Amino acid sequence: MELISFLNNRKTVTTNIGLAKQGDKEAFLSLIDENKLNIYRVARGMLREEQDIEDAIQNTIIKAYSNIKTLKKDEYFRTWLIKILINECNMILRNNKKTVAIDSIIDNRQENNSFKDLDLTSTVNSLSGDLREVIVLFYFEDMTLRDIANILNIPEGTVKSRLIRARKKLYEVLGEE
Repeated sequence: MELISFLNNRKTVTTNIGLAKQGDKEAFLSLIDENKLNIYRVARGMLREEQDIEDAIQNTIIKAYSNIKTLKKDEYFRTWLIKILINECNMILRNNKKTVAIDSIIDNRQENNSFKDLDLTSTVNSLSGDLREVIVLFYFEDMTLRDIANILNIPEGTVKSRLIRARKKLYEVLGEE
C-alpha cells in the first residue's frame, strides 16, 4: 500500500514538472509546495536572519519559475531548486558581509561567552559558509555526497573533507568527544 502511494506521488510530481515547463502556474506552485520544507531548512541552515531567509526563498521561486524550461532531467527538480537556493543564499551572505550591524556584533560577543546555551542550529550557523553548506545538505536534507558535489560543483572528495572539518568544528564548539 505504501509503495503504491509512493509511486502515485512520484507520477504526480513528474506530471507537475511537465505541466510547469509548459507554463502551468498551478503545477509549479504544487511543486514548490511539495518542496517548501526542504527549501526552508536549507535557507535556515545557511542564513541567520528570517528576513534574509524569506528573501532567498522568494528569489529562488522567481528564478525557478522563470527558468524551469532549462531543467534537463525532471527527476532532478529538487536538486536543481536547492542549487538555485544555495546560490541565492550565498549572494545574500556576500551582500551582508559588506554591511555589519552593531546588533550582530553585540550578539556575537554574547554567543561567544555562553557556549552552554548554543543549540545545534546556531552552532551550524557559526560555521564558515562552505562547511555550513555541506552540513545542511548532508544532515538536514539527507542528500548523498554525489548530489552535494553536483549542487556545489565540487568533487566528492572535497565534500567528504568539508564534512570532516565541519564535524570537527561542531565537536569542538559543542564540547563533545
